[in-house]
Amino acid sequence: MFRSRGENLRSVYVLLFLNIALFLLQNQDSQRFAQLFAFDWPAVLHGDVWRLFTYQFVQSGYVGFFHIPPIVTLFLNLILLGFMGIAVEEEWGTSHFVTFYLISTLATAGAAAALGVPLLGSFFINFTLLFVYATLYRDQTFLLLVIPIRVTYLAWFAFAALVAGVFFGNRGNMAALGGAVAGYGYFLSQRVRALPRLGPRVAQPQPQEPDVTLATHNRTRVAAMKKALSTGSDSDIDRLIAAAEREVVPGVNICPPVDYKPEAQDGYCLRCEGFAECTARHLRLSRPKRIDSTKAVTEG
Repeated sequence: MFRSRGENLRSVYVLLFLNIALFLLQNQDSQRFAQLFAFDWPAVLHGDVWRLFTYQFVQSGYVGFFHIPPIVTLFLNLILLGFMGIAVEEEWGTSHFVTFYLISTLATAGAAAALGVPLLGSFFINFTLLFVYATLYRDQTFLLLVIPIRVTYLAWFAFAALVAGVFFGNRGNMAALGGAVAGYGYFLSQRVRALPRLGPRVAQPQPQEPDVTLATHNRTRVAAMKKALSTGSDSDIDRLIAAAEREVVPGVNICPPVDYKPEAQDGYCLRCEGFAECTARHLRLSRPKRIDSTKAVTEG
């Protein structure tokens, strides 16, 4: 996908801890807890900056316009966050995941501030995270009780519930929809940037060092030379001699014939600038001798 390299800090575990810890506080005095941690724009302006984030950890019991007991909401949120959040963070990387979470959370709060409504509930988990996970793992199937359901259908159901909440519920659902759109938009923007890396990776040829290129070329020359000498083809031998002479480097001192050892393990000969001249000389010296058939008949 678009994973950022480096250590994965598992920010999902922090979010799981905060959901459980704040739910325990909420369970002590839900009314007092809501007064302290729910999003309220005038309170934020007076310095309660934490409200920009803590409203996401309030188990309000509402999904769209459906009411669910807070303990059930917590359980579902932990399951969804633990299962989907870890998968998305592992695929995307911690830095992208945290940015994604902040954009969705702050955009929801910004929309709520513009609409003048308070916020209570984990909208990020119920909608934005679900939408992204369903896009990444569209073939994933969950078992709800004993009924298998694909995650894409679950995401469409959540989206329908959110839209229904916009029209038939309170304006907080409009803020949740705004945050979901912002978070999903960030996901799409990163996905588009990563598209060139999504296809099958094709190994790109790496530039070779000059001596490596020369050695590779000379190995090919040696193979052709062996074949020509083994078949005794005069035309092939003459062609190889002519090709070698065209590549002779003037002024290079070449070794005696006995030192021509292209198959040596050190590969020194193959990287020598005078190898072409040595090859031409070797072909002339090693050319199979032809027997004059006319002379052989006369002597017979």
